[in-house]
Amino acid sequence: MDNSGGIQGNITAGLAGRYASALFDLARESNAIDAVQQSLATLRAGLAESADLSALIASPVVGRSDAANAIAAVATALKLDSLTTKFLGVLAENRRLADLPKMIDAFDAIVADHRGEVTAKVISAHPLTADQLAALTANLKSRVGRDVTVAATVDPAILGGLVVQLGSQLIDGSIRTRLNSFAQAMKG
Repeated sequence: MDNSGGIQGNITAGLAGRYASALFDLARESNAIDAVQQSLATLRAGLAESADLSALIASPVVGRSDAANAIAAVATALKLDSLTTKFLGVLAENRRLADLPKMIDAFDAIVADHRGEVTAKVISAHPLTADQLAALTANLKSRVGRDVTVAATVDPAILGGLVVQLGSQLIDGSIRTRLNSFAQAMKG
């Protein structure tokens, strides 16, 4: 089954996908895919850790030049590569910083597709050990027949188990979902 084009076509749909696709094309031409991906991962972590940074990208009140100056300072502080820094400047000038998290996800998906990988988003109640991640990666790889990159996050609200999103497929083995299903069955 040939997924070339089909997967990327779904990834690049929408505004965030188009921006991510343009960034990917520039990164590929500059042989900077890894550098851009690392910078975007650093930026994603910064967004998760800093309420101020998240507020900056989401605020419609911040003017274009102020947003551009602030995002340039953030890029310097986080030591982002020059291509990513320029990309962030374009986003600030076009007032598209609010879409940045979606663009980062789309860029990662395009890179994974380019490398013949599939990214699985995994949510667990507790951090997974290296052995658990390796076993999960091997299991998912045998299931899809392609290399799998696992993007693991922790959400204690699921109580236990795992929630795995692999492409459009969602496998919800969380205790929270099981308890909710049980409660619905008891209501009759």
